Amino acid sequence: MDQNRDSRSIRTDVSGIVVKLSGYAFIGGFSLVCLLPFLLVLGTSFTSEASIKVSGFNFIPKEFSTFAYKIVFENPDLIIGSYLVTIGITVVGTAAGLFLVAMTGYALQRPDFQYRNRISFFIYFTTLFSGGLVPFYLLMTQYLSLKDNYLAVLLPGLLSPFLIIMMKSFVRSIPHAITESAKIDGAGDFTIFIKLILPMTTPALATIGLFIALGYWNEWYNSMLFLSPDMDYRPLQLFLYNVITSADFIRNSAASSNVQLRDVPLESMKMATAIVATGPVIMFFPFVQRYFVKGITVGAVKG
Repeated sequence: MDQNRDSRSIRTDVSGIVVKLSGYAFIGGFSLVCLLPFLLVLGTSFTSEASIKVSGFNFIPKEFSTFAYKIVFENPDLIIGSYLVTIGITVVGTAAGLFLVAMTGYALQRPDFQYRNRISFFIYFTTLFSGGLVPFYLLMTQYLSLKDNYLAVLLPGLLSPFLIIMMKSFVRSIPHAITESAKIDGAGDFTIFIKLILPMTTPALATIGLFIALGYWNEWYNSMLFLSPDMDYRPLQLFLYNVITSADFIRNSAASSNVQLRDVPLESMKMATAIVATGPVIMFFPFVQRYFVKGITVGAVKG
């Protein structure tokens, strides 16, 4: 009997190891497949324009060239200023937006909040209908006077119905008895929110904060609408968008006038701008990734 039991346990252990190794191999292979587009962009950014025209895009540059990056960083003051503007907007907007989203989600899930359903309706209603571009532009420029003001880029991204719904779902998993017991001890609503709710929702805050930060980092449309070209520094994405637009304009002008532009790295410059824009985000993401795993188990709160 003992021998049969030992053999079954050995077979179970071996099968478990095989399943784990198969799962790790599948996930590793899938991760490499997801990494291939970025490696292709990186390799193309260091490829000369002549090689791209002959051989197309390649993971390993056949003719190594840094000319595209020299053009992107031709005016280092402008791109450094754009980086600083984007970093400042991202940091301030993420902190303020995360605080507002957390407070809104917490208030809307409180069963003792009388008007939570009515306010939730007005928030969810905006996901179905919007005022349109013209009223939005008039509101920002005529009524709020935010033309050529970084607040025109900062304010629209502070709150999002999707993130409020997500935060509300996270906070709902926390037993309401914790709030009631804190009230019995004499704690106010703001104290409960700061000292009890926020520490218990750290994975949710990290996840939602990453969404907000990516939204601010990749934002260029509102910058194009409300920030004029006369400003010294504009957000990074708009700066890189103008670089790509200039490259397209040069290519189209050359095609119409039968001019050969062999020395201008049009395609590799586009890839270089993508690397410049996504590089900091890729380096920052591993530090936040572990919170996504914890965010899945936020609902596992024992009362």
